[in-house]
Amino acid sequence: MNHSNPDPRLCIVGAGRLSTDRIYPYIGAAGAQIVGVCDLDPERAERNARRFGGRPYREVAGMLAEQKPDALVVCVGPEAHATLATLALKLGYPVYTEKPPAVCSADALEVARVARKAGLLCTTAFKKRYNQAYTRAKQWIEQRPADDLLSLSFDYCSAAYDNQPPRTLLNDFCIHVIDLAHYLFGAVESVFAFTKDHHAYAVSLRFANGAVGTLNMNDGRSFAIPTEEVEISARGGCFMTVHNSSSWRIAEKNQPSEWREPPTFTALGDSGRETGHLAEIEDFVAALREGRRTTRSDIYESYKTMVLYEAIKRAAETSAVVKVHYEAL
Repeated sequence: MNHSNPDPRLCIVGAGRLSTDRIYPYIGAAGAQIVGVCDLDPERAERNARRFGGRPYREVAGMLAEQKPDALVVCVGPEAHATLATLALKLGYPVYTEKPPAVCSADALEVARVARKAGLLCTTAFKKRYNQAYTRAKQWIEQRPADDLLSLSFDYCSAAYDNQPPRTLLNDFCIHVIDLAHYLFGAVESVFAFTKDHHAYAVSLRFANGAVGTLNMNDGRSFAIPTEEVEISARGGCFMTVHNSSSWRIAEKNQPSEWREPPTFTALGDSGRETGHLAEIEDFVAALREGRRTTRSDIYESYKTMVLYEAIKRAAETSAVVKVHYEAL
């Protein structure tokens, strides 16, 4: 990074609806500037370049060669995440990709190894790690010994998916709470799961620390009326409830100790801090400034998420307990 310029210069590949609504608007707020916008559709690239800054491009390597940015942001479909991240890392550029990091754990691990060899940051946008409710949950969990943790449960549901690869209920929507499970409680040791035609999943987890977890996930509900309920229990009458990614209640030793109800409804993404979109970009930008090679959601962490996703998928398909194994970098 050019430290004479306090604002990191970013190039972005992808100018679709989601990134235009949830990523581009927060880059300036996070203290960075856009210098290049790449999309296969030249009209979309030109539209976002006019709106958010930078020059439009149709080809990634040419954009990087001309702009020489401080990092590349990748906001295209998951089937291209590993390829584009590897390209940028080998050219010497840190990378931020949308979730998931790749279509499979093997590809995510390979990207992690490329990033490590290059000595560069590669981070994945698992936004829920950054939102206020789960940031508070992580702080609360870390205040107590791992042996005191008892259970973690998620109720997380969406509207219907057609489940046509590469975009399925499990790897597109449910991946958020799959990621949160091991972020909050640590490594998962084993998994058992049932599925109803890949439109509903009932998952049991055993964590390496001895705690247990459940994930109830289905696509029979609504995007307009979110279902996201989380219960965390520890020994001694200590528990925390998170509702809709934004509200929480905490009890300590059988007594209410903390309650938070935000003044606005935020589940549909109208707040960068409530949803985590702004906070994750801020962490990435801060890491660029500080020369860090890790973030709260770096590539090796998201590789672990893909391992857990694949274990759940295999358990649901085989009706067998699946052991979870994470490879070292």
